[in-house]
Amino acid sequence: MKTPAEILGKNANGLPQPSWTSRTPTGDSGAGREQSRQAQTISPQTKTLVNMIFARFMAIYGHKFKSCFETEDELRIAKREWALSLAGYTESELVAAVNRCKESTAWMPSIAEFLSILRDINGDFGLPGLRDAYMEACMHADHPVRHHWSHPAVYHAGRETGWFLLRTEEESRALPSFRYHYDVICRRVREGEDLDQPVPPALENKQANTVADFIQAFTEEHALAPEEGASLLYYLTLPEGTRTRARLYRQAQEKADQRGLGIQLPATTRDRAKD
Repeated sequence: MKTPAEILGKNANGLPQPSWTSRTPTGDSGAGREQSRQAQTISPQTKTLVNMIFARFMAIYGHKFKSCFETEDELRIAKREWALSLAGYTESELVAAVNRCKESTAWMPSIAEFLSILRDINGDFGLPGLRDAYMEACMHADHPVRHHWSHPAVYHAGRETGWFLLRTEEESRALPSFRYHYDVICRRVREGEDLDQPVPPALENKQANTVADFIQAFTEEHALAPEEGASLLYYLTLPEGTRTRARLYRQAQEKADQRGLGIQLPATTRDRAKD
């Protein structure tokens, strides 16, 4: 049976074993270069904090913790992934999250579960969750500089993803791209970077017959709640003739029928066309 020091990768002095922080020679392979790049992005402070977290987890979960890692390589890889994910968080934030785990989880949490706990405790620097951020980016991809974003990170992630892609592509393609850019930008925010809100154009567009005006008028005319009207008519914000818009229109009409609203949602011939 492994000793606690062996499980945690520590030597007799209580410090991390060199095997966890050193780079294993891998020749000129692409995988080796990627591993070296990732190792450079992890600060010594973050490594120390991850060792602290794993030490706490071993004390809290005992044999359940040990059963998660069959080999030293598995433990080393796990620590590296945790360190890459937790860069930018302070010691007090991580300690609070570990304490929450001790109170609420019977097994050691996954990285995703631990990050969720961190965000729940801290508000995650005011950053909205991925799903909320993605929906906001899609809904305002037509005129991104005119929208007051819930957080600048959402705007910057949308810009990096591409507003056209967010307007026209299916979620199965658009969301993974947005997730990647949003994760990168959120990490920059956690590390202390200030992001600027987009600056609206100096001359405001005074055209009255906009999609937003139409949605508001339709919502009021049919006595819908503002949130319900915006949700049902979201497809109108997408370019006409796209498959995504047609699919969302059909889903919205079905939802309206199921709720017994007795209304016909506005749509073009191409919106009503079947794939």
